Amino acid sequence: MREFRKFKHIGREEKRVVKQVMKSSLLSGFYGNWGEKFEGGPRVKSFENDCKDFFEVEHAITFNSLASGLSAAIGAIGIGPGDEVIIPPWTMSATAAAVLHWGGIPIFCDIDERTYCIDPNLVEKLIHKNTKAIIAVDIFGQSANLEMLLNIARKYDLKVISDSAQSIGAKRYGKFAGTLADIGGISLNYHKHIHTGEGAVMFTNNEDLALRLKLIRNHAESVIADIPYSVSLTNMVGHNYRMTELQAAIGSEQLKKLPKILDIRDWEANQIREELNRFSEIIMPHVDAGNTHVYYLFPMQINLKFFTSDKDALVNELTSLGVPGLSTRYVNLHLLPIFQSKIAIGASGFPWTFEKSRKDISYQKGLCPVAETLQEKTYLSFYMNDYALTKKDINFIGEAFDTAITKLSRPI
Repeated sequence: MREFRKFKHIGREEKRVVKQVMKSSLLSGFYGNWGEKFEGGPRVKSFENDCKDFFEVEHAITFNSLASGLSAAIGAIGIGPGDEVIIPPWTMSATAAAVLHWGGIPIFCDIDERTYCIDPNLVEKLIHKNTKAIIAVDIFGQSANLEMLLNIARKYDLKVISDSAQSIGAKRYGKFAGTLADIGGISLNYHKHIHTGEGAVMFTNNEDLALRLKLIRNHAESVIADIPYSVSLTNMVGHNYRMTELQAAIGSEQLKKLPKILDIRDWEANQIREELNRFSEIIMPHVDAGNTHVYYLFPMQINLKFFTSDKDALVNELTSLGVPGLSTRYVNLHLLPIFQSKIAIGASGFPWTFEKSRKDISYQKGLCPVAETLQEKTYLSFYMNDYALTKKDINFIGEAFDTAITKLSRPI
């Protein structure tokens, strides 16, 4: 296996601020009661202000993970038992788990074959009287079609949440991914473009939703009675979803590096595209109109008519030639075991079962044919975010593809 140099996220700047925090002995500034420390320590507040300025949003609220942030977002918009939330199947399990956490029911909508994001053309026919929200996942590095999704949502009085875990810094018509929906969020766990080990930032321009996110983040039920606000604060079951001062200090330094990191990813992706464009057998990533792409992954598809074997054979051949970081799978959440057994759902302790939901809900194979076909037959990817690629590395990838395709492709 060829050894590509690992991308080094953490440098002397992060080490310097971590030492400062350690010297201060204030590793977390949160208190679980209403007052000055309810929203965290000075580093958390500073990082949130940095994110507000960078992402051009009214409210940026830190969390210990995006799984926590999504759970808080679902709670903040008022999802309860039996409420339905439309989500794509191609996303991390935390997207669906956030809905389940509040007793909601995920309704899976197939994805766009080109962008891998939720297909907005299929969303409206899934809307039911129980539907309360749509989650758009900005998968692999670019935004979903938020304009169409928001138009549908406004028509039916729904909320939209964007899970932009993999698209930190991507833009849609000049606005950052994660800032276009009612609530959006980015992940800061260790294999994203920038990271704090674990962590996340949620964005909203709605003051009421921002307050709800902060409450759920920090033991909401213990402070509700003390809050001098007149808004309705129902559904506020709180947790400890708080970010530490160490994470926040690292986050502020990482954020300064994000523009340069995005430039590096863009150069690498353009070089890979240029190297592989000569192969009709491989379908290159599509970038939707108005989008920038930050290439968490470099997603591709094989053109089946050119191959005598399947995509696994191609990736096995490329791996044997020394190309690291390849995958032929993502995930189809609707086929996970938890959605295949009523007993499993009931045993998990959620306050609902499928019998209580409408009878036309199904999580069987065939529900999302585009996602399933990609998973089974055509999708492959190169994990870019792990490497600091050189032109020589990219040439090597191109040569390996040439050798593998020549061996496995169908004679014309």
